[in-house]
Amino acid sequence: MAPPRLYKTEAIVLRQRKLGEADRILTLHTPAYGKLDAKAKGVRKTTSRMAGHLQPLNRCMVQLARGRTMEVVAGCETLESFQRLREELERLSRALYAAELADRFLPERVESETTYRLLLETLRRLQGDTDLDLVLRYYEMRLLELSGFRPELERCLGCDQPLQPQPNFFSPAGGGTYCPPCGAGAAGSRRLSVNGLKVLRLLQRASYKEVGRLNMAPALAQEVERHLRSYIVYMLEREVNAAAFVERLRREQQPLEAMS
Repeated sequence: MAPPRLYKTEAIVLRQRKLGEADRILTLHTPAYGKLDAKAKGVRKTTSRMAGHLQPLNRCMVQLARGRTMEVVAGCETLESFQRLREELERLSRALYAAELADRFLPERVESETTYRLLLETLRRLQGDTDLDLVLRYYEMRLLELSGFRPELERCLGCDQPLQPQPNFFSPAGGGTYCPPCGAGAAGSRRLSVNGLKVLRLLQRASYKEVGRLNMAPALAQEVERHLRSYIVYMLEREVNAAAFVERLRREQQPLEAMS
Protein backbone atom coordinates (compact mmCIF):
# COMPACT_ATOMS: atom_id res chain seq x y z
CA MET A 1 0.00 0.00 0.00
CA ALA A 2 1.36 3.41 -0.96
CA PRO A 3 2.00 5.86 1.89
CA PRO A 4 -0.16 9.00 2.18
CA ARG A 5 1.07 12.17 0.52
CA LEU A 6 2.62 13.42 3.77
CA TYR A 7 3.92 10.82 6.23
CA LYS A 8 6.47 10.19 8.98
CA THR A 9 8.87 7.31 9.21
CA GLU A 10 11.94 6.24 11.11
CA ALA A 11 14.97 5.99 8.80
CA ILE A 12 18.70 5.35 8.67
CA VAL A 13 20.58 7.53 6.17
CA LEU A 14 22.61 5.17 3.98
CA ARG A 15 24.24 7.79 1.77
CA GLN A 16 23.84 11.25 0.28
CA ARG A 17 24.80 12.93 -2.97
CA LYS A 18 24.75 16.51 -4.20
CA LEU A 19 21.92 17.90 -6.31
CA GLY A 20 22.20 21.35 -7.85
CA GLU A 21 23.78 24.11 -5.78
CA ALA A 22 22.06 23.63 -2.42
CA ASP A 23 20.18 20.31 -2.33
CA ARG A 24 21.05 16.70 -1.64
CA ILE A 25 19.49 13.37 -2.54
CA LEU A 26 19.42 11.01 0.43
CA THR A 27 19.12 7.25 0.27
CA LEU A 28 17.08 6.18 3.30
CA HIS A 29 16.45 2.75 4.79
CA THR A 30 13.02 2.70 6.43
CA PRO A 31 11.29 -0.23 8.18
CA ALA A 32 7.88 -0.06 6.49
CA TYR A 33 8.67 1.50 3.10
CA GLY A 34 12.04 -0.09 2.44
CA LYS A 35 14.87 1.75 0.71
CA LEU A 36 13.95 5.00 -0.98
CA ASP A 37 15.48 8.24 -2.25
CA ALA A 38 14.38 11.61 -0.88
CA LYS A 39 15.33 15.15 -1.84
CA ALA A 40 16.52 17.41 0.97
CA LYS A 41 16.05 20.96 -0.33
CA GLY A 42 18.52 23.66 0.72
CA VAL A 43 20.32 21.29 3.08
CA ARG A 44 23.76 22.37 1.84
CA LYS A 45 23.17 25.98 2.82
CA THR A 46 24.93 27.11 5.99
CA THR A 47 21.59 28.26 7.38
CA SER A 48 19.93 24.84 6.99
CA ARG A 49 18.52 23.44 10.22
CA MET A 50 18.16 19.96 8.78
CA ALA A 51 21.74 19.35 7.66
CA GLY A 52 22.97 17.96 10.98
CA HIS A 53 20.05 15.56 11.26
CA LEU A 54 20.54 14.02 7.82
CA GLN A 55 24.18 12.90 7.95
CA PRO A 56 24.98 9.39 6.68
CA LEU A 57 24.49 6.72 9.40
CA ASN A 58 22.09 8.91 11.41
CA ARG A 59 18.93 7.25 12.64
CA CYS A 60 16.22 9.88 12.42
CA MET A 61 12.50 10.51 12.26
CA VAL A 62 11.72 12.13 8.93
CA GLN A 63 8.58 13.68 7.56
CA LEU A 64 8.31 13.01 3.85
CA ALA A 65 6.12 14.50 1.16
CA ARG A 66 5.46 12.42 -1.94
CA GLY A 67 6.70 14.16 -5.07
CA ARG A 68 6.45 13.39 -8.77
CA THR A 69 9.74 11.53 -9.00
CA MET A 70 10.83 11.10 -5.37
CA GLU A 71 9.96 12.02 -1.81
CA VAL A 72 10.90 15.43 -0.39
CA VAL A 73 12.08 15.84 3.20
CA ALA A 74 9.64 18.17 4.96
CA GLY A 75 11.10 17.81 8.48
CA CYS A 76 13.42 15.64 10.56
CA GLU A 77 14.85 15.02 14.01
CA THR A 78 17.78 12.87 15.13
CA LEU A 79 17.02 9.73 17.12
CA GLU A 80 20.58 8.34 17.24
CA SER A 81 23.70 10.00 15.83
CA PHE A 82 26.20 7.18 16.59
CA GLN A 83 28.79 9.75 17.57
CA ARG A 84 31.46 7.21 18.57
CA LEU A 85 31.43 5.82 15.03
CA ARG A 86 32.34 9.27 13.70
CA GLU A 87 35.15 9.79 16.21
CA GLU A 88 37.18 6.67 15.28
CA LEU A 89 38.07 5.81 11.69
CA GLU A 90 38.16 2.07 12.41
CA ARG A 91 34.52 2.16 13.51
CA LEU A 92 33.45 4.63 10.85
CA SER A 93 34.92 2.57 7.98
CA ARG A 94 33.05 -0.54 9.10
CA ALA A 95 29.79 1.34 9.65
CA LEU A 96 29.99 2.83 6.15
CA TYR A 97 30.66 -0.67 4.80
CA ALA A 98 27.52 -1.98 6.54
CA ALA A 99 25.46 0.90 5.13
CA GLU A 100 26.82 0.35 1.61
CA LEU A 101 25.96 -3.35 1.73
CA ALA A 102 22.38 -2.52 2.73
CA ASP A 103 22.18 -0.04 -0.14
CA ARG A 104 23.51 -2.61 -2.65
CA PHE A 105 21.40 -5.57 -1.57
CA LEU A 106 18.04 -3.94 -0.82
CA PRO A 107 15.48 -3.49 -3.61
CA GLU A 108 13.66 -0.19 -3.92
CA ARG A 109 10.51 0.37 -1.86
CA VAL A 110 10.07 -3.15 -0.48
CA GLU A 111 9.10 -3.41 3.20
CA SER A 112 12.20 -4.60 5.05
CA GLU A 113 11.88 -4.26 8.80
CA THR A 114 14.17 -7.25 9.43
CA THR A 115 17.07 -5.75 7.48
CA TYR A 116 16.40 -2.37 9.10
CA ARG A 117 16.67 -3.92 12.58
CA LEU A 118 19.78 -5.84 11.53
CA LEU A 119 21.52 -2.67 10.33
CA LEU A 120 20.47 -0.74 13.43
CA GLU A 121 21.76 -3.48 15.75
CA THR A 122 25.02 -3.62 13.76
CA LEU A 123 25.63 0.13 14.09
CA ARG A 124 24.99 -0.12 17.82
CA ARG A 125 27.39 -3.07 18.15
CA LEU A 126 30.09 -1.21 16.22
CA GLN A 127 29.96 1.48 18.91
CA GLY A 128 30.77 -1.05 21.65
CA ASP A 129 34.00 -2.58 22.90
CA THR A 130 33.86 -5.67 20.74
CA ASP A 131 35.52 -7.40 17.78
CA LEU A 132 34.48 -5.00 15.01
CA ASP A 133 35.24 -7.42 12.19
CA LEU A 134 33.27 -10.22 13.83
CA VAL A 135 30.30 -7.85 14.01
CA LEU A 136 30.62 -7.39 10.23
CA ARG A 137 30.92 -11.13 9.51
CA TYR A 138 27.67 -11.77 11.39
CA TYR A 139 26.01 -8.87 9.58
CA GLU A 140 27.20 -10.09 6.17
CA MET A 141 25.88 -13.61 6.70
CA ARG A 142 22.52 -12.41 8.04
CA LEU A 143 22.09 -9.87 5.23
CA LEU A 144 22.86 -12.55 2.63
CA GLU A 145 20.19 -14.78 4.10
CA LEU A 146 17.57 -12.03 4.33
CA SER A 147 18.32 -11.05 0.71
CA GLY A 148 17.81 -14.60 -0.56
CA PHE A 149 21.51 -15.41 -1.09
CA ARG A 150 22.09 -17.92 1.73
CA PRO A 151 25.22 -19.95 0.82
CA GLU A 152 25.04 -23.76 1.02
CA LEU A 153 27.35 -24.91 3.84
CA GLU A 154 26.05 -28.37 4.72
CA ARG A 155 26.22 -30.44 1.53
CA CYS A 156 28.39 -30.62 -1.56
CA LEU A 157 26.87 -28.68 -4.45
CA GLY A 158 28.28 -31.25 -6.87
CA CYS A 159 27.35 -34.68 -5.47
CA ASP A 160 24.84 -33.53 -2.80
CA GLN A 161 26.59 -35.55 -0.09
CA PRO A 162 27.03 -34.16 3.46
CA LEU A 163 30.42 -32.50 3.86
CA GLN A 164 32.96 -34.44 5.90
CA PRO A 165 35.21 -32.83 8.58
CA GLN A 166 38.13 -32.30 6.22
CA PRO A 167 39.39 -29.42 4.05
CA ASN A 168 36.71 -28.73 1.46
CA PHE A 169 36.14 -26.02 -1.16
CA PHE A 170 34.08 -22.82 -1.26
CA SER A 171 32.86 -21.46 -4.59
CA PRO A 172 31.17 -18.03 -4.88
CA ALA A 173 29.98 -18.89 -8.41
CA GLY A 174 28.51 -22.19 -7.23
CA GLY A 175 26.81 -20.65 -4.23
CA GLY A 176 28.58 -22.50 -1.44
CA THR A 177 30.61 -25.60 -0.66
CA TYR A 178 32.05 -28.57 -2.53
CA CYS A 179 33.70 -31.76 -1.30
CA PRO A 180 37.36 -32.27 -2.36
CA PRO A 181 36.68 -34.40 -5.51
CA CYS A 182 33.94 -32.07 -6.80
CA GLY A 183 35.57 -28.82 -5.70
CA ALA A 184 38.88 -29.38 -7.43
CA GLY A 185 37.27 -28.62 -10.79
CA ALA A 186 34.60 -26.13 -9.70
CA ALA A 187 34.85 -22.64 -11.19
CA GLY A 188 36.54 -20.14 -8.88
CA SER A 189 36.63 -22.51 -5.90
CA ARG A 190 39.06 -21.96 -3.04
CA ARG A 191 40.20 -24.25 -0.25
CA LEU A 192 38.04 -24.04 2.87
CA SER A 193 39.60 -25.26 6.10
CA VAL A 194 37.77 -27.37 8.67
CA ASN A 195 37.68 -24.48 11.13
CA GLY A 196 36.72 -22.02 8.39
CA LEU A 197 33.63 -24.10 7.61
CA LYS A 198 32.80 -24.36 11.33
CA VAL A 199 32.89 -20.57 11.71
CA LEU A 200 30.80 -19.96 8.59
CA ARG A 201 28.20 -22.44 9.85
CA LEU A 202 28.16 -20.78 13.26
CA LEU A 203 27.61 -17.37 11.65
CA GLN A 204 24.72 -18.86 9.68
CA ARG A 205 23.02 -20.73 12.53
CA ALA A 206 23.78 -18.98 15.81
CA SER A 207 22.61 -15.84 17.58
CA TYR A 208 24.93 -12.87 17.82
CA LYS A 209 25.38 -13.61 21.53
CA GLU A 210 26.84 -17.03 20.66
CA VAL A 211 28.95 -15.67 17.79
CA GLY A 212 30.32 -12.93 20.05
CA ARG A 213 32.13 -15.54 22.14
CA LEU A 214 34.36 -16.50 19.21
CA ASN A 215 38.05 -15.73 19.51
CA MET A 216 39.62 -16.48 16.14
CA ALA A 217 43.28 -16.54 15.27
CA PRO A 218 44.13 -13.84 12.70
CA ALA A 219 44.68 -16.37 9.88
CA LEU A 220 41.26 -17.97 10.46
CA ALA A 221 39.54 -14.56 10.67
CA GLN A 222 41.17 -13.58 7.35
CA GLU A 223 40.05 -16.82 5.71
CA VAL A 224 36.43 -16.39 6.79
CA GLU A 225 36.43 -12.75 5.65
CA ARG A 226 37.96 -13.67 2.30
CA HIS A 227 35.30 -16.30 1.55
CA LEU A 228 32.39 -14.09 2.58
CA ARG A 229 33.76 -11.04 0.77
CA SER A 230 34.33 -12.96 -2.47
CA TYR A 231 30.79 -14.36 -2.27
CA ILE A 232 29.32 -10.88 -1.72
CA VAL A 233 31.28 -9.40 -4.63
CA TYR A 234 30.11 -12.22 -6.89
CA MET A 235 26.46 -11.73 -5.90
CA LEU A 236 26.62 -7.96 -6.35
CA GLU A 237 28.71 -8.24 -9.52
CA ARG A 238 30.87 -5.38 -8.26
CA GLU A 239 33.34 -4.43 -5.53
CA VAL A 240 32.14 -2.80 -2.33
CA ASN A 241 33.76 0.65 -2.18
CA ALA A 242 33.92 0.90 1.61
CA ALA A 243 35.78 -2.44 1.81
CA ALA A 244 38.85 -0.73 0.32
CA PHE A 245 38.62 1.92 3.06
CA VAL A 246 38.68 -0.82 5.73
CA GLU A 247 41.67 -2.51 4.09
CA ARG A 248 43.64 0.73 3.83
CA LEU A 249 43.15 1.46 7.52
CA ARG A 250 44.33 -2.03 8.40
CA ARG A 251 47.51 -1.62 6.37
CA GLU A 252 48.22 1.75 7.99
CA GLN A 253 47.67 0.31 11.46
CA GLN A 254 50.01 -2.66 11.05
CA PRO A 255 53.27 -0.65 11.12
CA LEU A 256 52.03 1.15 14.26
CA GLU A 257 51.29 -2.17 15.98
CA ALA A 258 54.71 -3.49 15.05
CA MET A 259 56.35 -0.48 16.71
CA SER A 260 54.35 -0.73 19.96
